[in-house]
Amino acid sequence: MKISARNVLKGKVVSVEKGATTAHVKIEIAGGQLVTASITNESVDSLKLTVGGDAYAVVKSSDVLVAVN
Repeated sequence: MKISARNVLKGKVVSVEKGATTAHVKIEIAGGQLVTASITNESVDSLKLTVGGDAYAVVKSSDVLVAVN
């Protein structure tokens, strides 16, 4: 796989929760941390995402927001 994004995190799918049109996919990456992505149900089916399967969380953004209370 070649991709322009610099932040590619390999992990395992730990849950896929489908809603009416959108699914929340949780991927466990190194150190046991979780990354959650909201994607379409159609994408879940197209990528054949299943719990326990390998997946990549790809983060591409021109902005990073930092907030404190």
